[in-house]
Amino acid sequence: MTLVSDINKPFVGELLGRSDFAIIGDIVAPNSKVLDLGCGEGELLQWLAENKGVDARGVEISPIKVRRAIGRGVSAYQGDIDEGLADYPNGAFDYVILSQTLQESRHPLTVLREMLRVGRRAIVAFPNFGHWRVRLSMLLSGRAPLTKLFPYEWYDSPNIHFLTVSDFELLAAREGMHIERRYFLAGSRRVSSLPNLMAETAVFLVG
Repeated sequence: MTLVSDINKPFVGELLGRSDFAIIGDIVAPNSKVLDLGCGEGELLQWLAENKGVDARGVEISPIKVRRAIGRGVSAYQGDIDEGLADYPNGAFDYVILSQTLQESRHPLTVLREMLRVGRRAIVAFPNFGHWRVRLSMLLSGRAPLTKLFPYEWYDSPNIHFLTVSDFELLAAREGMHIERRYFLAGSRRVSSLPNLMAETAVFLVG
């Protein structure tokens, strides 16, 4: 039995060095209003503004990264997404993006609920802790995994919640979140079977 029928077929390239950004860039509609939570130095928002004409806003906890984002021409402010998005009214954005940040948040469920309050849709991307290399690393070493996907020692990791593809889908079902699209990647290749085992990164479009 073939575990991943499309694993060797190219699915998506990279945008700004990341495959999840390439998918997000494809999902976001032109001329929409976008909020990026944990926007870093604003690279993705700058690309979306220049290539899709979006009204781009960003939130980032690091003041240094906020200054760099502003230097790119991105509208960004310093804020902690765990403290909520009270500054924004309901439905203020077409898309709220959270890429590679959910596992770093202290209150991920609150963050997800706030994303769907202020946005018509949420785009969530995260590394899959259920990937087979992570499982194998823990099995063989008996220690917190050290892999390409999770390269930090346990005491030095920004990741405080380790979730899998199945964990996210179960939470979405429990919360009544409608998953409109799902993408599972191993590098830049699409995983079409057993994503909880074979996917390194997951990207969900949630309504």
